[in-house]
Amino acid sequence: MTYACAPVDPRTHESVTREAVARRLAGLLGFGFAGEYDPARRYAGSLYFVPSDTLIGRSRARALGIRGPHDLFGAVAPHDFVATKSITHPLIDDAAAVPEGWSADCAQAMRPCVLEGYSAFERADARRAALHLLEEGCARVKRAAGIGGTGQFVVRDARELDAALDQLDAAEIERFGVVVEQNLSEVRTHSVGRVEVAGMVITYCGTQCLARSNHGAEVYGGSDLLVARGDFETLLALAISPSAREAVDRARRYDAAAQTHYPDLLASRRNYDVAEGLDTHGGRRIGVLEQSWRIGGASGAEVEALAVLQADPARKAVRARTVELYGDGVKAPPGATVYYQDVDSRVGPLTKYTLVDHADA
Repeated sequence: MTYACAPVDPRTHESVTREAVARRLAGLLGFGFAGEYDPARRYAGSLYFVPSDTLIGRSRARALGIRGPHDLFGAVAPHDFVATKSITHPLIDDAAAVPEGWSADCAQAMRPCVLEGYSAFERADARRAALHLLEEGCARVKRAAGIGGTGQFVVRDARELDAALDQLDAAEIERFGVVVEQNLSEVRTHSVGRVEVAGMVITYCGTQCLARSNHGAEVYGGSDLLVARGDFETLLALAISPSAREAVDRARRYDAAAQTHYPDLLASRRNYDVAEGLDTHGGRRIGVLEQSWRIGGASGAEVEALAVLQADPARKAVRARTVELYGDGVKAPPGATVYYQDVDSRVGPLTKYTLVDHADA
């Protein structure tokens, strides 16, 4: 069943897609689909949840009957900030504001896996951190809880930095944090992930593409993935490019650091965006940008790959991709699984589908 962590409009493309993914997961698990969770209803038997976001706190999860990763498609994190970009970077110094539950050891363990940057939980700390980065070139200011590239600003000097920070909510910074990070050009974004469903573990790597929204902006347009049956070691044993191998290695180390230093983290769906590009001086950089421990843009490909691998136990890997196209008159190709095709009240006409390559991967 689906579970809305906050009130949502069931007609949005996110809600419709989440329901479609939940239906597919129900089939994989051999369950019936029970719709949206209703706290006033009494349910018989085991429940499996597809939350709209990462759940915060084991007590909330236990109240729903969630005891382990086999009970949900997503994650349970111990603190609000753990589910955001904030855990990716250390604080600027020992004088910076620290939220309850913060692990400095985790941030330090992740440093070899990520780009140069800092997290902050007060505006003044974010400003000090960004000014330090600006000494080497452009910096990027990012809402820690932002998704899909929203709430990000590239700044070149103190004036632009102050203008960007002025657009962020102080209460949100205190609760979730804000990230300042070196800015890259000519960026290629890798997707790396691990999913555990129905007694199966899959891992994958691939790249993201961009699409032109109905408002003319460049936005997420889908992911093209190579999905392996088994853990990261199995994925790394496949014939993948050197840059993909590097992205998987960084994501795997990031994932291990998060689990080690936040042991209460419980996740069946782990996805990492890894950026590869050029820094201000033209040097190549690659590092994890953020994690997504909830249903996301690649989830359509994840569940379709799971279905193929479940149906064919001899198959070791499969290629699957998600596509998101804006505008009227879009037709999904033959064989595609359409997750959404309608006019969203916020983004306009949108089509979302998944394709699986049934040839040997």
